[in-house]
Amino acid sequence: MKPESAVVQELKRLAEEGDGVLTPESVVEAARVKSCPLHKCFEWDDSEAAAAWRLHQARNLLRVCVQILPNEKAGKECKVFVSLTPDREETGGGYRLLTRVLSQADQRAQLLADALAEMRVFEAKYEALTELADVFAAIRRVRVKRS
Repeated sequence: MKPESAVVQELKRLAEEGDGVLTPESVVEAARVKSCPLHKCFEWDDSEAAAAWRLHQARNLLRVCVQILPNEKAGKECKVFVSLTPDREETGGGYRLLTRVLSQADQRAQLLADALAEMRVFEAKYEALTELADVFAAIRRVRVKRS
């Protein structure tokens, strides 16, 4: 087992100071000190930080856009935009209209691959919850079917 990084050690220390609870505010406050291991994790130039924040807000906006699907049960919402792994790996990235992605076999296959990868992360995060065993089994069936 590899030793914990200085960043993780500092975050744990802050959590202990907060009676087991770590807040973003306490992390930023501690990181303001240049000698703190967390300092390098943040952009301290306010102009650059502001531009990065606006990009973050734009990504959030694209993630939360939903629409009501036509010819579906009333109230069924669906994302308008999705980000595919290859797009995220390219400089500039981008988001695609979900309706177009679903209508093109290669992009649809990529979206499914991305979904299955996210499900692996979900499963690893919640594997201790036996109540989700049936969900994990269904995910594995889809993986096997795709292989």
